[in-house]
Amino acid sequence: MDGTGDLFEPLKEAMGAHAEIDVVRYSGTEPQGYGELERLVRARLPDAQPFVLLGESFSGPLAISIAAEPPPGLRGLILCCSFARSPKPGLALLRGGLLELSMKLLHAPMMAAPMRHMLLGRFADPRLAAMLQGSLRKVSGAVMTHRMKEVQRVNVVDKLPRVRVPTLYLQAMHDRVVPARAAQVIQRALDGLRIVQLEGPHGLLQTAPAATARAIDNFCRELGHPEPATP
Repeated sequence: MDGTGDLFEPLKEAMGAHAEIDVVRYSGTEPQGYGELERLVRARLPDAQPFVLLGESFSGPLAISIAAEPPPGLRGLILCCSFARSPKPGLALLRGGLLELSMKLLHAPMMAAPMRHMLLGRFADPRLAAMLQGSLRKVSGAVMTHRMKEVQRVNVVDKLPRVRVPTLYLQAMHDRVVPARAAQVIQRALDGLRIVQLEGPHGLLQTAPAATARAIDNFCRELGHPEPATP
C-alpha cells in the first residue's frame, strides 16, 4: 500500500540476478485512485517480451483489472495476500476525520510497533522493521488516506471471469490484514486459480522471500520463464 517499491528488495534478492524484475512505483505525494494507477502500471509494462504480473495486497485489484483486458505480453498473473473486493467490511467504519486521523498517526513513533505487529508479526527482524518504517515515511497521510478509501470501495469480482491467463495466489498463513476468505472469493470466480499457502504474515514477500521466490519461479518455469513485473 505504500507504493514505494522498497519493500520488494528481499524478494529481488531471493529471486537472484537471473530474474528480471521491474517494480512499478507509485507517487508518495500525489493521491491517485485505482483507475489512475492502472493507467500508470499499463504504461510501464513490457511491450516486446512475455511477462508475469504480480500484484501484492493493495495492488491486487489493479493486477486483476489489467489481466481482464490483458496487454499482448501477459502470460500469467500472481496475487499475493490480496483481494478482489474490500477484504475487511469493518474498514467502512473508518470514514471522514477518523480515517484521516488514523492515517496521520501512522507516521507517529507510537504506531511503529502496532504496524510492525500487524504487517510482519513474529517474523519481523530489525532490517525489515527499519525498511517498513522507511517506506511509510515516504508516503504522505493524504495519499494513505486516499488509498484506504479506494480499498474500502473496490470491487473487481466481475472482472475475474475475463482473466484467461494462469493465475497463482500466494496466501500467508498468519495474515492479520487480508482474511483467507479473500482468496476464496477469487477462487469461486476464477476457474483454475492455484492457491499456495506459505508460513508468514501479511508481509509475505518480505518475511518469506526464499519460499515465495521458489513458488514464483516454479510458476514462471511452467509458463516458459517470463519474468514478473510487480506493481
